[in-house]
Amino acid sequence: MAKDLLLEIGTEEVPAHFMPGILAQLKEKATAKFQEMRLNFDEVTTLGTPRRTALLVKNLAETQQGASSEYKGPSTAIAFDKDGNPTKAAIGFARGKKVDVADLVVKDGYVYAVSSEEGKQTVELLPTLLKELVEGLNFPKNMRWGDLDFRFVRPLRWLVALYDEEVIDFTVANVKSGRVSRGHRFLSEGDFTINKASDYEQACKDAFIIVDQEKRRDIIKAQIEEIAKAHNGHAEITEDLLEEVIYLVEYPTALCGTFEDKYLKLPKEAVMTPMRDHQRYFPVLDDNNNLLPLFITVRNGGDYCLDKVQHGNERVLRARLADAQFFFDEDRKHSLYDYVEKLKTVVFQEGLGTIYDKANRLAELSAFIGEKVNATEAEIKTTKRAAILAKADLVSAMVCEFTELQGIMGREYALLDGEGQEVATAIYEHYMPRFAGDAEPASVAGRLVSLADKMDNIVATFSRGLVPTGSQDPFALRRQALGIVHTIIEANYTISISEIADKAMDLLNITDSEKRAEIQKNVAEFFTLRLKNVLGDNDVRYDIIDAVLENADEVAGTYAKACVTAQEIASGVLNDAIQAFVRVGNISKKAENNVINEALFTLDEEKALYNTYVAVAKDVETALNNKDYKTAIDKMQELTAPINNFFDNVMVMDKDEQIKNNRLALLKNIDTLIKSIADFGKIVL
Repeated sequence: MAKDLLLEIGTEEVPAHFMPGILAQLKEKATAKFQEMRLNFDEVTTLGTPRRTALLVKNLAETQQGASSEYKGPSTAIAFDKDGNPTKAAIGFARGKKVDVADLVVKDGYVYAVSSEEGKQTVELLPTLLKELVEGLNFPKNMRWGDLDFRFVRPLRWLVALYDEEVIDFTVANVKSGRVSRGHRFLSEGDFTINKASDYEQACKDAFIIVDQEKRRDIIKAQIEEIAKAHNGHAEITEDLLEEVIYLVEYPTALCGTFEDKYLKLPKEAVMTPMRDHQRYFPVLDDNNNLLPLFITVRNGGDYCLDKVQHGNERVLRARLADAQFFFDEDRKHSLYDYVEKLKTVVFQEGLGTIYDKANRLAELSAFIGEKVNATEAEIKTTKRAAILAKADLVSAMVCEFTELQGIMGREYALLDGEGQEVATAIYEHYMPRFAGDAEPASVAGRLVSLADKMDNIVATFSRGLVPTGSQDPFALRRQALGIVHTIIEANYTISISEIADKAMDLLNITDSEKRAEIQKNVAEFFTLRLKNVLGDNDVRYDIIDAVLENADEVAGTYAKACVTAQEIASGVLNDAIQAFVRVGNISKKAENNVINEALFTLDEEKALYNTYVAVAKDVETALNNKDYKTAIDKMQELTAPINNFFDNVMVMDKDEQIKNNRLALLKNIDTLIKSIADFGKIVL
């Protein structure tokens, strides 16, 4: 018979952003542990609030599955003498495996020792298993308390461990497991008893704890939407804020507050940022997405005295918005361009000048990139102006107080200064993409300044020897390199990564040739790995990535080539061609040069292959110049039959050295043409 298992780890409040990872980790470790211990179960679930992390296992078997092991020993010729009696070899093998020599099993000409292990009762295994689960959890940050050496995310306060109705006894950090949990700090009467594991959620609910995070999510979302609708608006519910709020409360009650209309004159983000990022409030918008003088917050408690809670939250937000108004008014005493001069007081990186110097580099580097991608003169002019102003808002009062507004306030101040929509948009977009899944810059100037900014950061940091290793990436260079890759792919720019890096080094006054070569090598490897990640995320097979991606210098072309090659291989039309291409690649390695002498061809099959190669090479070159990789692959398939006929009827390694080398040179040229698309020898058919 199977029973339910409950483990509840009670702590002081855990940071909200830690909780999803902790719950996922506990589920993964528990599942692996039960499988390792041969304990059958139906389902493992993890539930959590700020003060508790719970594990529920449905229908955990009462008895561990038995196990049998089979060990191969010596051959029968060695294990037994001519009379069939066990030899010293057999006796020693049996003794080593702790079985009687008479119980050895003969199979396939060898003797085997078979041992069986009877399964233990689950209740015997659980104390050690649960203790190891608790102690084995890892956290971004740990705490120690009292005189204990034990480390945990927050101090342990209670443990509940029930196998159906039976308490599983174990102790961690002087906290002994039992069946008593703690209710809501304010709404409940305090501690409460859980009689059996299956009663857990209801027992928590009776103590004003909604322990299931998904149920809390649904409750919070429904309450917010209902309140916003009642005020003729809709709440802006971002997933990251919603998830954070879920792990800030145990019993949610949403409520609405107001603020003065005068603050609506501020830029929208200047109001929403302190509201959302600092106070964890949800903004309310009208049907035209204009901000309303309302906010919605979620209380960790019931609906009593909501007017006082509302008043308290309004006072806090009013102070925040008053600060925002003051900073905005102070900033508007100067134009955005006035702040460019102040950038001379802000260091960019040690030994690499100031942000002012960086702004000037961005103007030159973004213009250089613009010329390479055939941007118009007007676009380059806009780009250079945006680059000069891109970092100016970093020294504004508003951004110094609310750092999340960098780029946003630059855009708003540029518009107020009459810089023009294109410049303002580029200032905002040059930070994009800001995070995984964020959009790439959409405007030409935004793309160019974004590419220049990120490449300048990467090259500058690499020049200091700070290349990301392992999990260490304090400057978020991997994210920035991914941003460059995604932006180039999205815009379909034909541009060389090494060229941009080279220009960035010029602007950083890096003159040492060895250092420049080392930086280029690191940049090439860094971007190649990023492009591999992007292709893998788009379900391109690993072998196709390896076949196409020699390096990522021309990002957009390599990406498109890999995607087209993957589609062609998936369709199966390339199977015969790949086999022919691989034969060419293998034997062409013996070629000493690639110089072809047409007069040395003596057989029809080699002449036919040469003529086909000449025609195909011309068409493939045209297709590659037009980035038409499908046509290039289709054309290369025309080589399949001539290649096969050549190998069937021509002796490549002819006794005549000139003829042999000429045939190898032909194959070498064909192999080079084929590898302009991919090294098909790496493809797994």
